[in-house]
Amino acid sequence: MSTSTVMGTLDDESVPPERSRRQRRRAAHGTEASTHHRGPVWTALGYVGMVLVVLLVAVPLFWILITSFKDRGDIYVRPAQWWPDPVTTDNYHELTTRIPFFDYVRNSAIITSATAVAKIVLGVLSAYALSLLRFPGRSVVFLVVIAALMVPNQITVISNYALVAQLGWRNTFQGIIIPLAGVAFGTFLMRNQFLSLPGEIIEAARLDGAGPMKLLWRVVMPMSWPTLVAFSLITVVNEWNEYLWPYLMSDDETTATLPVGLTFLQNNDGVTNWGPVMAGTILAMLPILVLFLFLQRQMIKGLTAGAVKS
Repeated sequence: MSTSTVMGTLDDESVPPERSRRQRRRAAHGTEASTHHRGPVWTALGYVGMVLVVLLVAVPLFWILITSFKDRGDIYVRPAQWWPDPVTTDNYHELTTRIPFFDYVRNSAIITSATAVAKIVLGVLSAYALSLLRFPGRSVVFLVVIAALMVPNQITVISNYALVAQLGWRNTFQGIIIPLAGVAFGTFLMRNQFLSLPGEIIEAARLDGAGPMKLLWRVVMPMSWPTLVAFSLITVVNEWNEYLWPYLMSDDETTATLPVGLTFLQNNDGVTNWGPVMAGTILAMLPILVLFLFLQRQMIKGLTAGAVKS
């Protein structure tokens, strides 16, 4: 037996069991007291921060909602009225009569659906190829995708506009949809999800004879559903709110989207009647809000996937 072992044994035997228990009890009590002392303070700070965030988000939305039900003169009164008196729906009526509102909604639905489907399909396929397939230059292709994420969309507007104009696609749906179908973000997000899947399951499926497409649709995608929902919802929201490119490409209500159409509520002298604008903003938010309420749980699971290691 070594000297250190003997000394450790003597030290353990020299401490009475009752004293050792008391020391452990005091240490545990001190830890609990420290945790109990810090707990309420941090909990209160957490609630304060949560309330501040909710106020920062909810107050502007509440102001938009009540403004959409105000008379035009009540919008500019000082001090501000936090409740419409009287409540009126004239702004919603003016919104649907001054501009072809439902045509803009139709265009937004077509462009958003087509662009979202293209981005989701291309993002999943490219992410699958970059994560689970082997081919020369795979790392180089992924670096190009990462580089594309670092380039703001506004930088490519001029070159894309010139190309679309040469093709004769101005004021057409394909001229708006195809340049927006880039999938750098989706490729990056879904690739990370595919790489986090258990390798044993992937190899077992391959040993059972699953080909690349069968492996993707029967094995990989069912395990990646939350992340796919998050990617889909983010894509739909971004495309529904897209303004710059549809504004440059559309000339009239045949292709203009809802965000572009709301700008036509501005008068010729540059004065904006904010009542109809707020009403249009509320109606534009409703589809996305309903979609988020249905898919929020899956979206949160997808965005936090991999945050907790099992």
